[in-house]
Amino acid sequence: MAPSWGPEDGGPDPNPTAPQGAVDADLVLINTCSVRQTAENRAWGRIDHFAARKRDLAGQGRRLAIVVTGCMAERMKREIKERQGAVDYVVGTFQKQAFGLVLDAVEQGRELGEVEESPAFVFAKSYYEPGAFRSFVPIMHGCDNYCSYCIVPYLRGHEVSRDPADILEEIDRLEDQGVRELTLLGQNVNSYRWVGGGGAKLDFPGLLRLVSEHLRGRKAGGIRWIRFLTSHPKDLSEDVIRVIAEDPLYCRHVHLCVQSGSDRVLAAMNRKYSRRDYLDLVGRMKTAISGLSLSTDILVGFPGETDEDLELTLDLMREVGFSYSFMYHFNPRSGTPAADMALRIADKVKRERLARVIALQKQMSVELMASRIGATAEVLIESVSRRKTTELLGRTHRDEMVVFPAAAARVGEFATVRLRSLKGNTFVAEEL
Repeated sequence: MAPSWGPEDGGPDPNPTAPQGAVDADLVLINTCSVRQTAENRAWGRIDHFAARKRDLAGQGRRLAIVVTGCMAERMKREIKERQGAVDYVVGTFQKQAFGLVLDAVEQGRELGEVEESPAFVFAKSYYEPGAFRSFVPIMHGCDNYCSYCIVPYLRGHEVSRDPADILEEIDRLEDQGVRELTLLGQNVNSYRWVGGGGAKLDFPGLLRLVSEHLRGRKAGGIRWIRFLTSHPKDLSEDVIRVIAEDPLYCRHVHLCVQSGSDRVLAAMNRKYSRRDYLDLVGRMKTAISGLSLSTDILVGFPGETDEDLELTLDLMREVGFSYSFMYHFNPRSGTPAADMALRIADKVKRERLARVIALQKQMSVELMASRIGATAEVLIESVSRRKTTELLGRTHRDEMVVFPAAAARVGEFATVRLRSLKGNTFVAEEL
């Protein structure tokens, strides 16, 4: 058994807990992230946790193999085993095709030499998690944007778009397995560009239309909602806006990373758009797409950021009205241009600025949600509520969480509800 999970980008994880089944596993696969230092800190916490577990099992005459993969494995390859000798195998981003060799070596109890890298990223045939009603479908890998603070292009390589035939084949399998909602996934989905045999080309809005037409042609009716992550503002085209506005299969929610509201900071970040570009794009989207909700990423404390730059970010947040945001302060990533920039912001100042951004977003989220009280919404029922087994947890097409009374057998179905009140960041509703 090989439990696998990746660290979230939250705070430190000093007391990691093992996922269900890990206690009896012969192999533990730790899938890591390098986007922020906190993600690597959590990964090290889990690596050390299982290193201790491995020593305990060795005293009982049992073996445990530890495999570290993902972006941190790509970035730190040899350093991981030097720092924690209990790790058996380190498999980088371009070595994932070697997992079969790793499993064979573990099963036979032998060492495995240097794992060769593939010359190009290879997509898996399926990313389905058994029993899930929502599923990710990767459509591209890598990034060519090279934002000055971001390590991703250096670890995942250049953008590679997935063959649309493989995408449709996976979608068919997912629908046959009961999946009701898809999320098309990529570091920047708007950069999707497939060039096939004979020079045939397909861009992202073309892919959206192809997927929609394919599902309607199947007439299975299982998959009813599609989302996509993540969109770069400089690449989100009028054609994409048109597809979302005209096709009910696509959810009226877009995650549109802004990072900062200051032109000076955006330029230093190498984001390739201005404050006005972003606000104009948001205006066109809101005009064209009825009921649109937006979320974003906001990075504060970038080198050279001033109090005036922060005020511009806060002002942009108010003008757009994000439903929620992923907010964090700058952490230098070794190997990126921003890591060597002067005018570093003191940690205390970064934390204070982040607190202001979080406080504003909380206020806006409450106000936006309160304005929705009394509205009706369709939800996909995802699970039984952990707080009350007689209630179910669902999600609207605007990416809002909703809880309402219903039988557990309804999980995986769609329901129409009326939003009656708020409990934290979740709507309390009744089914109509």
